[in-house]
Amino acid sequence: MSTKNWPHNGHGASDPGRDRDDLAVGRSSVDTHHHEPDEHTRLLPNRVDSTSISYLSPDDPAVSPYNLWTVRLVRAITVIFTCLTFIWWVLMLVSVFVTPPGLHARGSPFFAFSYTTIALITLITSLLFFAVPSQPARVVSIVTAALLLVDVVMMLAVEKTRHEELWVGVASVIWATLMAVWAVAADRTVQNVLTLGWNCQWGKTEEEERLTGRPETRRTLLEWVQVLLSSIMLTLVSIVVLLTTCTLTLRALDARVAPPGERYWVDEDKYQIHLFCSGPKVDAHGNRTTTVLFEGGEDAVERELWQFADNAVKNGSIARYCFADRPGIAWSDAAPSPLSASMASDVLSQALSRAGEEGPWVLASAGIGSLYSRVFSSRHGQEVRGLLMIDPLHEDLLGRVGAPGRGFRLWLQGVLSPCGLDRIPAAILRHRSARDRIYGGSAYQSGGVIFAKLQESLVANSLTRRDVVSSRTIQYKTTPVVVVTSGVQMRKDSEWESKQRDLTHLTSNLENWDIVDQAPHQVWRTLEGREMIEKRLRRNLKGFILPNILFPLSGLMPEQGLHFVVDDGVASKTLTSQSSQPRAVHDLPHLEHDKNIKHADDAAKQAGSTTVRDLYLDKPSFAWKSLDVRGFKVTAYL
Repeated sequence: MSTKNWPHNGHGASDPGRDRDDLAVGRSSVDTHHHEPDEHTRLLPNRVDSTSISYLSPDDPAVSPYNLWTVRLVRAITVIFTCLTFIWWVLMLVSVFVTPPGLHARGSPFFAFSYTTIALITLITSLLFFAVPSQPARVVSIVTAALLLVDVVMMLAVEKTRHEELWVGVASVIWATLMAVWAVAADRTVQNVLTLGWNCQWGKTEEEERLTGRPETRRTLLEWVQVLLSSIMLTLVSIVVLLTTCTLTLRALDARVAPPGERYWVDEDKYQIHLFCSGPKVDAHGNRTTTVLFEGGEDAVERELWQFADNAVKNGSIARYCFADRPGIAWSDAAPSPLSASMASDVLSQALSRAGEEGPWVLASAGIGSLYSRVFSSRHGQEVRGLLMIDPLHEDLLGRVGAPGRGFRLWLQGVLSPCGLDRIPAAILRHRSARDRIYGGSAYQSGGVIFAKLQESLVANSLTRRDVVSSRTIQYKTTPVVVVTSGVQMRKDSEWESKQRDLTHLTSNLENWDIVDQAPHQVWRTLEGREMIEKRLRRNLKGFILPNILFPLSGLMPEQGLHFVVDDGVASKTLTSQSSQPRAVHDLPHLEHDKNIKHADDAAKQAGSTTVRDLYLDKPSFAWKSLDVRGFKVTAYL
C-alpha cells in the first residue's frame, strides 16, 4: 500500500504502525501530533512526560500490587489468620492464671503461649510490610518454618513431651508452622501471582511494567527501612524458634530419666503426681510402720531431703519414709490454675490412696512446704502422729510470696523459659545433667517449676492463706509438734523469729523448739542442722508411734488411771489415761505428756509378755508389767 494515501503526522493524523507497536507492548500511545525530528528532538523519550507517554511515576501511589484481586484476597486471608491467632493467644495468656476447661497443659502453658506468640508476630510482620516483599524476609521465614517443623516432629515423637503438652501445645506448634509457611507464600504472592491456567502473572513486577513501563529495581528510602525492619523482626523470631528447639531437645533428653517410685493419676485423671516410698510397711510384729512423709520447701524433696531421709533410715532414726512432688515440681505434672494449698493436699491424698498408703504419718516439712503439711494434717488428724517443721513459713508472711512484683517476675521468667536462656548455656558450658534440670540446681529454670511457683504466688495471700487459717482451727490439739528454726534466718528477720514462736503454739503439745544457730533456711545443709533433725526424729518423733501400739482401753473404771512409762533408750516419758472408753490413746482428751518423769527401774517387776493387750485388758489385778514393743521399753502400772 502506498504511503501517500496516509496523511503526514505533522498534519494531526496518527500512524497505524506505531499504534500497533504500542498495543503489542501493552502501551496506549497519546502521541497523535507527531512532528518530524529536528535538532531539538530528544534522542531518548521522557517516559514521565504526559504529553508523549501515559506512564506513571514509580513513586505514584497508583503503582501498587493491591490493584490485583489475588493480592487483595491473600491479604484478607492473612488478616483473618491474624485475628484467629490473636484470639488463641489471649486464651493461652488467660490459661496461665485461670485454666479454661479443656485447655490444660500438663507441662506448663508457656510453650503453647510461646508458639502462639511466634505465629502472631509472624503474621503481624507480614501485614505491616505486605506491600514490600523482600528476598531476605522470605529466606528467614523459610528457616523459621523448617525449625518449627522439627519442633512438631519432636513433640509428637517423644512420649513425655506429647503427654505434657497435650493437644494444646501440639496444636499451637502446628499452627505456628503453618503460619510461617503462609507468610512465605503471601510474600511470594505479592511478587509472583499464579492465576488459573498456565499463565503466570507477576504481581508487583507486572504492575510496575504496566504502569511505569519497566520493572523497578530501585527502592525508596522508606521501602529500604521497611525491608530492614521486616528482616530484623523475622530474624529475631527465627532466633527465638531456634532457642525453643534447643530447649525442646533438652526436654526430650531429660525424658530418658525414669522417676523413682510411681506416678498416679489425680483430679479425675487430669494429671499425674509422683510418689516415692522406701521401707517396710509393717514391722516384725505385723504392725503398720509409722511413715515419715516429707514435704519439700522451695525446692524438690529429691534435691537434698531425699538424701537426708536415706541417711536417717541407715542411722536408725526412722524406719520408713515417703515423699510426693507437688504439682509442677520434679516428676509431677502441672495442675490447672488456680492451685491452692487445700487443692494440693487433696491430690496428695488421692495419690497416697491409689498407692495403698494409709499411714500412720509423721509429717516432716520445710519452709513453705509446712503450710501444705499443716493442711494435710488437719484433714487427716487420726492418721497423723506428729509434725516436724523445719524453719517453717508462717501464714502471716504469705504476703511476701504473693507480692505483685514477684508474681510479675515469675510470669516474665515463664514467658522466656521456652527460649532456655539459662538452661542451654548451663547444659553446654556447665555440663548440667538431666537430673540437675529435673530436680537439682537447675530445676528452677524449667517452665514447670516456674509455673508452679507462679501458681503459688497468685493464690498465696487469698486461697492458700484461707486454707491454712482454717486448718489451724480444726487441727488436732493433741498432735505433737517439733519446730527446728534457722538461727541465721532469725537474725536476718526479726519478724521471722516472732512467727516461729507463734508456730510453737500450733497445738497444745509442743515437744521441742530448737534453734540451730549457724544453719541457713535449709537447716539440713549444715552438720549441726542434720544432727538436730535426726535427733528429734529419734528422740521425740519416734514416740509418736506409741498411740498406734496402745490398743483401745477397756475393763478400767473411770477412777482407775492407767500409766505408761516409755523409754526408747534415750529419754523417757509418761502417758496417762483416765478414760474407760474403748478408744485409741491418741484420741483421748485426757492424754498427758510429761517429759520430766524418768523411767523407774523398780517399776518393772517382770518381763516377757509379747502383746500390749496383756498390760491392761480386763486384768485390773496387774499392778506392774514391763515389755519391749517395737524398740520401746514400756512399763504399765495402775
